[in-house]
Amino acid sequence: MTETRKRRLPRKVREQQIIDAAVQVFSKRGYHAASVDEIAELAGISKPMVYLYLDSKEGLFLACVHREAGRLTEAFRDAARGAHSPGLRLRAGLSAFFAFVSDHRDSWVVLHRQTSAMSETVTAEVSKARRSVMAQVEGLVRAGIAESAGAGAPELGDEEADFVAHALVGAADTLTDWMESHPRETPERVTQRLMNMVWVGMRNVLAGESLEP
Repeated sequence: MTETRKRRLPRKVREQQIIDAAVQVFSKRGYHAASVDEIAELAGISKPMVYLYLDSKEGLFLACVHREAGRLTEAFRDAARGAHSPGLRLRAGLSAFFAFVSDHRDSWVVLHRQTSAMSETVTAEVSKARRSVMAQVEGLVRAGIAESAGAGAPELGDEEADFVAHALVGAADTLTDWMESHPRETPERVTQRLMNMVWVGMRNVLAGESLEP
C-alpha cells in the first residue's frame, strides 16, 4: 500500500497562506481575542508550524500589517502613475484606495481599526505606510497648484499645500467607514464626490474665492 504524501509548499507560499488566514481572524476577532490555534486551523497547518514561520503572535500581526500596507500603497502608486494631469493622477490613486478598501475589507479593518492599541513596532509600520501615501498625495497637490499657477492662478504656500494633503487623506480615512454603512456607493462615486469637494475647492481658492470670517 502506497502512502500519499502531501506536497511540500515553498516557504513563501506557505507564509502567505498563514498571513491570509491571520488577516481574516484578526479582522473578525481583534488582536487580543484572536488565537493562533484558529489561525492555524484556517490555514490548514499545525500551531507549531505557525510559530516556525512567524515566531510570535505579534510577529504574525506585524507581517499582516506589513503586507497589507504594502499592497495598499502599491495600489495607490500604480494607479496614480497611469494618468496625465495631477488631478487625474490623484483621482486614480484615490479610486484605487477606495477600491482596495472595498475589495479587501478584512485587510482595511486590520490596518485601520486593530493597530491603535498595539506596540510601537506595529504602529510605526502603519505610520510608515500612511506617510508614504501622504507624500504621494502632497506631491500631487503641489503639482496641481503649480499647474494652476502656470495658468495664471496665485500659488498656495507650503503650509496650505500640506493642509490640503492632510485634509484629503483624513477625509479618505473617514469615508471608508461611511462606505461600509452605504454599500451602494461605489469607489468611483466616492472618489468623485471627494475630489469635487477638495480639489475643486482648492482651485476655487487659487482663483481668489474664500470664505471670510
